[in-house]
Amino acid sequence: MRSEAIKLGAERAPHRSLLKAIGYTDEELARPLIGVCNSFNEIIPGHIHLNQIAEAVKAGIRMAGGTPVEYGAIGVCDGIAMGHEGMKYSLPSRELIADSCETMVQAHRLDGVVYIPNCDKVVPGMLMAACRVDIPAIFVSGGPMASRTVNGRGLDLNSVFEAVGAIKAGKIDEEELKFVEDNACPGCGSCSGMFTANSMNCLTEVLGLALPGNGTIASTDAARIRLAKLTGMKVVELVERDIKPSDIVTEASLANAFTADMALGCSSNSLLHLTAIANERGLGLDLRRVNEISERTPNLCRLAPAGVHHVQDLEAAGGIQALLTELAAHGALDGSVLTCTGRTLAENLAGRKFIPNPVIRSFDDPYAKTGGLAVLFGNVAERGSVVKRSAVAPEMLTHSGPARVFDSEDEAIAAIYGGKINSGDVVVIRYEGPKGGPGMREMLSPTSAIAGMGLDKSVALITDGRFSGATRGASIGHVCPEAADGGVIALIEEGDRITIDIPNYSVTLDVPADVLAERRKRWKAPAPRVTRGYLARYAKLVASASEGAVLRA
Repeated sequence: MRSEAIKLGAERAPHRSLLKAIGYTDEELARPLIGVCNSFNEIIPGHIHLNQIAEAVKAGIRMAGGTPVEYGAIGVCDGIAMGHEGMKYSLPSRELIADSCETMVQAHRLDGVVYIPNCDKVVPGMLMAACRVDIPAIFVSGGPMASRTVNGRGLDLNSVFEAVGAIKAGKIDEEELKFVEDNACPGCGSCSGMFTANSMNCLTEVLGLALPGNGTIASTDAARIRLAKLTGMKVVELVERDIKPSDIVTEASLANAFTADMALGCSSNSLLHLTAIANERGLGLDLRRVNEISERTPNLCRLAPAGVHHVQDLEAAGGIQALLTELAAHGALDGSVLTCTGRTLAENLAGRKFIPNPVIRSFDDPYAKTGGLAVLFGNVAERGSVVKRSAVAPEMLTHSGPARVFDSEDEAIAAIYGGKINSGDVVVIRYEGPKGGPGMREMLSPTSAIAGMGLDKSVALITDGRFSGATRGASIGHVCPEAADGGVIALIEEGDRITIDIPNYSVTLDVPADVLAERRKRWKAPAPRVTRGYLARYAKLVASASEGAVLRA
């Protein structure tokens, strides 16, 4: 065992003494030491209950003959960080989480790890660490938040953000806003739609690093506690069999994850995070391959913000395993990949039956014949940009309009709330990329304002920043190269015509090349917005969005 490096021999007496100071007995120290990486805190609603999950995990570890060793991990609530300077720390927190998880596991020579995430950057950060450290590991999340239905309308966090736009437009009053505010988020769990947190928890299950049910069992369901106990038991088996993330996360399982991503209509952020995870595994990813997968994978689910269903409805419809059963039946998945159950995906799905339903449609009767995400290329985005195609109104799949240019999210929000954006416009928000922001802020506030004002079927938005998984509309993010690196998005001027063609995977600035060349001669890189602290270091080291916005070694 790895932990023998801190337990065996006379020279390790000081180490054992320190462990005994915690209260561990010789009998406990003789067992595998299993890390329990718990991201509990008292500011993220998705994490407020994770101590219960951790206790169940530890019970499972003990039942299986291991000794649990719990420690913490940070997390940022993207909803609370949204729309102000705090959002600049959200994506960078992913790297801190990965680094801190690596540090704890390596410094203390743990034999295996159970990771307990739930929300946006915590899940991919822990997945990156698991792949980087590559010792037996398994995940169990805190589960999704419930969606409350009022007068036939399902409320979620996105409802509140859009209500802000609605009140600015005079469509609702303060009383209605207060009602939505008080009822949209009824309790613990990751926000209830197919937003980033739930997208990544579902995809962790698809990757094979979490037991069936991880993505969809409700945060308050006793089945979640049972799943946590089973997870604790399973990690000891993984240690005994030496099954590591490198055995599970392969090119084939990543392709499965992208396929499920397309079928589910996951957050556009999932592309960024899966790319980063692939990077940790040393597996290159050509973004054009994503479109190839999208072309052959129908969109079978339309969960919020793309539709009326929420993750609780997906669980009632059979969860991720039901979706995988239907995809596998049509040859869309590689069933030979190993999973954390110790069996292959095909073996996990054996004997399961899929019954088409309104939440998960059949392969032959999809919501759309192509997947939920699309990567767009063109002179605006030579190295790609991403849009959640399943959340775009049909009339906006193709669009051409004048550019309305803003050099920050804050400027754009002020213009939107000020009624300065008109039907047909293409809002451009730049210098918000990984380097330029720095931190690649999510743009839920401006997209929700546009939707709340009833402009989401006539106004597009393009940015080198990101979008929340809750975003809907023709919102094209991750434009690469970003403005701070001299990408063409930095050369766009007010009134330039931009043409978006999502079915053909293109986004084009309709300006002659010689004119762009003259503009480039005049362009000067702006001074860094942040010159001290973590964000300053992050801006110097971060790679492009097309590379997953990982930190360069």
